[in-house]
Amino acid sequence: MLQIWLSLLSGLCLRLVFLCSAEEGLEFPNFDGKDRVLDINERNYKKALKRYDLLCLFYHEPLPANKGLQKRFQMTELVLELTAQVLEDKDIGFGMVDSQKDSKVAKKLGLEEVGSLYVFKDDRVIEFDGELSADTLVEFLLDVLEDPVEMINNAMEIRFTTKLMSQCLYVNEHLNFQRQAACEVKTHNTVAKHLSLKMNEVNFYEPFMEEPAILPGRPLSEMDIVEFVTQHRRATLRKLRAENMFETWEDDMDGIHIVAFAEEEDPDGYEFLEILKDVARDNTNNPELSIVWIDPDDFPLLTTYWEKTFKLDLFRPQIGVVNVTDADSVWLDMSNDEDLPTAEELEDWIEDVLSGRVNTEDDDEFADDQDNPDSYITEDSDESRDPDEEDDGDD
Repeated sequence: MLQIWLSLLSGLCLRLVFLCSAEEGLEFPNFDGKDRVLDINERNYKKALKRYDLLCLFYHEPLPANKGLQKRFQMTELVLELTAQVLEDKDIGFGMVDSQKDSKVAKKLGLEEVGSLYVFKDDRVIEFDGELSADTLVEFLLDVLEDPVEMINNAMEIRFTTKLMSQCLYVNEHLNFQRQAACEVKTHNTVAKHLSLKMNEVNFYEPFMEEPAILPGRPLSEMDIVEFVTQHRRATLRKLRAENMFETWEDDMDGIHIVAFAEEEDPDGYEFLEILKDVARDNTNNPELSIVWIDPDDFPLLTTYWEKTFKLDLFRPQIGVVNVTDADSVWLDMSNDEDLPTAEELEDWIEDVLSGRVNTEDDDEFADDQDNPDSYITEDSDESRDPDEEDDGDD
């Protein structure tokens, strides 16, 4: 299914390339034709690493002979060129590494997955696993440029720390937190009191959760915090985002995802999302539960594909279980136009999914039977009749 998504998303790559008819001061950037993306090889890769604060390398297969694949490759290159143009004053370099011609460079840099974009910052390598479009990539790289440790200076800022992304709150004696520790928020002591944080204690908040997971207070090493964050990183309810959509989709639970579609701006969608949050909070300690929330408004070019693939009406909230291998799915019957399912009804259905009573393979077995009618006998089939019995017809 990942390959299907990649094919569909190739149409998204040029969203910022074309000029919109607009008044001065409200125009999208257009590629100016200047080459900024480097051809990375053994002669220049060390110089490129030293020259830029961030270096983004696209690891790709050799240029294909097929014209259609060549066009897709050119579109990807154009996305990188436009991104490089927009971020030209940010000291970010861009390059392409051929998996065949520059295999030695790829091995030295640790590039493994063809078709992926790798970001080098200081001594770290970050793999970008999101939608390869210019606007998504620009947003991602600007976030990478920022310090991953954010200071919370007052209580007003607290409300924004646990809405959608996992956050780690930490306070120590000297307020000198290491940026490599994989936590995103550091607090002053006054704010820590408001959050009931204790000295040298790490509080990890899942998205939409009111209560944190707590790493007991003691002098903590970077390894302690990284292991703790890694252990709790998969959220009970997480939102599919353009900047990490493939990473999220690949992080399945035994080959399946529980997927919920809901438009946050729609009244029914908002109500259903609140029900999902209640279910997630009640089951936050269940390591087998992870729900992926997709807001169709965030992916307008994928909505029609999802509706056809899953046979859904995404103008209404939906929840189902999806097989990540073949996109086979089973969806909760929500045909009642008046009432959405309650949190209790959703929990009962989720329990059936986790226990295997709701299974995406069930309809495959039925389809196999349909394809092989001789493999089963029904009460009304000819094989079940007595051969000596004659049809009396209508009396």
